[in-house]
Amino acid sequence: MHWSFEVTRTRTFWLSIPIVLATIVVFTACGDGDSTEQDAYRVGVMESLTGLGETYGTVANNAKQMAADEINAAGGINGRKLELVVEDSKCNAQDAIAAYHKLTDVENVKIVLGPSCSASMLGVAPLAEKDGNILFSGVAVHPDIAHAGDYIFRNSINGEKNGTGLGNLMWEEGIKSVATLSESTDYAEGARLTTTEQFKKRGGEVTAEERYPSDTTDFRALLTKLISSNPDAIFIAAQAEFSGGTAIKQLGELGYQGPIYGEIVAVGWTALEIAGEAATGVKAVVAVLDPNNEKGQEVVTKFKQRFDYITLAWYVASTYDDIYITAECLKQTGDDQDADGFRDCLYDLTWNGAIGEGYRFDEQGEVTNLAPSVVEVLPVDQRTQDNQGYRVLGPASIE
Repeated sequence: MHWSFEVTRTRTFWLSIPIVLATIVVFTACGDGDSTEQDAYRVGVMESLTGLGETYGTVANNAKQMAADEINAAGGINGRKLELVVEDSKCNAQDAIAAYHKLTDVENVKIVLGPSCSASMLGVAPLAEKDGNILFSGVAVHPDIAHAGDYIFRNSINGEKNGTGLGNLMWEEGIKSVATLSESTDYAEGARLTTTEQFKKRGGEVTAEERYPSDTTDFRALLTKLISSNPDAIFIAAQAEFSGGTAIKQLGELGYQGPIYGEIVAVGWTALEIAGEAATGVKAVVAVLDPNNEKGQEVVTKFKQRFDYITLAWYVASTYDDIYITAECLKQTGDDQDADGFRDCLYDLTWNGAIGEGYRFDEQGEVTNLAPSVVEVLPVDQRTQDNQGYRVLGPASIE
């Protein structure tokens, strides 16, 4: 079934309702002079609730709210509630900077969870580092984030590993030449660059490169140019699931039957709904939840039961973990204004969570002991919310 843009937007709108209701509850409680709410630990949250990353940003935000609700229902953190102060980073640097200033200058938070998109993260990170505020993302993957500073953390896997894995995968599958289509954003360009650099290092050739602005809806002219360069395969790097899915769909409509490779977003559930049968056989290197990790499977199940929709399940689990990690560090510091103590807690932490067991943060704030996998998109009649539309082929080669 092919979903239209408007249908998907409607679905994400309804996903946003719990966020709005939660915000109303928070402000109502704070306005009545309740000392328990006033004593809550207050933590900022930035996700792309609108904009290019709306599908996964809204889902990530809801995962955080679900985790916070669980913590508060269980008695909070040392008896104090956890309050999430939410701002929309809109998947771009300018709006993310505005959201950051609202959280830190107006709301006076020192710990900010997010943002979703790499452009937002790269835009805000220098400010957080200068101010000595925590920025902790469960979704942004651009390689440059690794060098952003001492207060910048993420438990999303560095995209350099995904790109290296995909470049190796294409070469090892006998692909000698590739043509690329990438959205003109930091994330998509980073995915294209890391993938093609590794592919060329192995001996591969890039026959053509095309980029598109984020408001593009018709990719046929660009795709025709790529096809005419006679590549062995086409690689698509998208920021938005809407554009990634549409590009794959239009490749099929043009009659292209060769191999297609994609990055994380291009094989998200929403992207696959849009692409339909044209996405069958697409391969990508992504972070995948271990089916033997009971916590991860439990989180995904609870999320689907509560919100009736999920895309990029690994990031649901990673952002869920972010809240529980935050609760642990607040339990240790006892102070939501102590960014230095929170930072030190993250550096010392070893965590068993929904995305894996025994993971840590290295001296650059990068998550360790986690690695991506190779996936292949299934035919439409085999895609389910449980399998997220693809089968896992095995671990990616990231050396």
